Amino acid sequence: MECNTNGSRGRNSNGEGMSRIERDLSKSPHHPSTPSGVDTSDQPDMFSRRLVTQGRKPNVCIVGAGMAGLRCAEVLIKHGVKCTIFEGRERVGGRVHQSKQLGHLVDLGPNWIHGTDHNPILDLARETKTALHSWGERQSLFDEEGNLVDDQRATHYSEVVWSIIADAFKYSNEHSATIEPSESLMDFFKQKTREAVLERSADSKDSATLETLNQERETILRIAKMWGAFVGSSIERQSLKYFWLEECIEGENLFVAGTYQAILQLVAKVALAEADVQFGKTVISIETLSGPDGKARLVTVRTADGASQIFDEVVMTAPLGWLKKYKDAFSPALPPRLSEAIDSISYGTLEKVYVTFPSAFWEPSASKNATSQDKDGTSFPGFNQWIHPEYAASVNPDQWGQEAVNLAALPTTEAHPTMLFYIYGACSKYITTLVTSTPDAELEAALDAFFQPYYSKLPNYSAASPACKPKAFLATTWSNDELAGNGSYCNFQVGLTAGDADIEVMREGMPDRGVWLAGEHTAPFVALGTVTGAYWSGEGVARRILQRYNIADIDSHVPIEAKAKNKDQIPDAAQLHGLGL
Repeated sequence: MECNTNGSRGRNSNGEGMSRIERDLSKSPHHPSTPSGVDTSDQPDMFSRRLVTQGRKPNVCIVGAGMAGLRCAEVLIKHGVKCTIFEGRERVGGRVHQSKQLGHLVDLGPNWIHGTDHNPILDLARETKTALHSWGERQSLFDEEGNLVDDQRATHYSEVVWSIIADAFKYSNEHSATIEPSESLMDFFKQKTREAVLERSADSKDSATLETLNQERETILRIAKMWGAFVGSSIERQSLKYFWLEECIEGENLFVAGTYQAILQLVAKVALAEADVQFGKTVISIETLSGPDGKARLVTVRTADGASQIFDEVVMTAPLGWLKKYKDAFSPALPPRLSEAIDSISYGTLEKVYVTFPSAFWEPSASKNATSQDKDGTSFPGFNQWIHPEYAASVNPDQWGQEAVNLAALPTTEAHPTMLFYIYGACSKYITTLVTSTPDAELEAALDAFFQPYYSKLPNYSAASPACKPKAFLATTWSNDELAGNGSYCNFQVGLTAGDADIEVMREGMPDRGVWLAGEHTAPFVALGTVTGAYWSGEGVARRILQRYNIADIDSHVPIEAKAKNKDQIPDAAQLHGLGL
């Protein structure tokens, strides 16, 4: 969940006194807060499992050297378990990846640490002295004609939007069981804004007043579309029934100003030093076979180069999008309920486009006069939104709104003159196609034609000024990357009927067949779609394998029992407001 809000989960009024997240954290062996002694051996086995000798160390294969696979390997190796990692790329990290193409290092994948309360990724950032940034609440808003909306109105609109989002989290938590699967977050916005218009116009017969209220309502609905940049899919497709699954760890959302590079290096250190890491190895099949005695079982992993190898256990960390496409890679066939779960949970398409300039012309320092948005006189707002751009019809006929982060507003040591655009859904697919189908010599001009209508609305822009002409573009293409599952991360769309159960089924995997699933789509509910979730999922599977082989769990990274406190408090608008992208 590259762009998401803070939040604690609401208490589920079922008489048990525990919220969904509390129950999830308390019962899941996948999560580091679960005591090491939790017994998971009562799961039904398709194959009778080999009798495990006390302390025998298994031979484990981990498919994928992303955050989940690297953390899984680290935990197992520290307990003396032999690990082989098959990685289809020629590098570690998966979607945690950086580039220097712009002349400065930037993240092509995640940019954020979602929540600060007992978050192991925050601990790793501190350990590596990675620069982090907490954005303020200031943001700029450009209307349908490209005009910068004044502070007072922009603040009002933003407060309304985040208030409705807070209400939606609360409503989803309390009424998930009765909400129709077809209801979307946009439906909730339409209902709430309609009620507000009716309430405010009840005592007025003035048609002009009613028209103004309806115009404000339309503006708020258009601003609300920014939710797509949080989950990689449009707000019209966001499930209201399972909106509660989009909440994340309590505390701030921090932008990783220094990039994830040092964090990744630390997470990968043990695996690279002690595992058998084989790059360029794309797995094409995983087959579990019972032995001659009908009891023992081993798992055969075959790779695209024709090689095969046998293991005791296999941890599959491929993204959800890959699992959707290659379910037939598993033999025997996946259990029906697991296959159904993989199909049911959606997979978003979030992309990033970095637009770098010779200098940050939009900053107050570039002009003698600070704009009205620059109350503190230090920088232009970190978050910027262009809603329903009617003036860009020639390059954006569908009038996709745009959201960007002002990277010139980062701390001085990390700032650079760049606008980072987050694009999703149909827009991201359009840009990805543009990038992959346009000759290199023409690509920057094509990207400039698309994004110029937006950056040209920034303060101090002049078409004649060299400072206002982009120096370089860098666009991600995850939706064209098969090893990334042709997308970004899981989300929860309309039509979903058993979202939490689907996650739990994927989280369980097939331990009876020696096949385990890890990745952000199998994380604790509070960390789905995040780097933290991937990290926790890898650790969770490693601990379950240790339990299976009766190997004492001597080390677990930062338990997070404390996260469960105060989970009956739903974030209010003040908590949510301003977190933006």
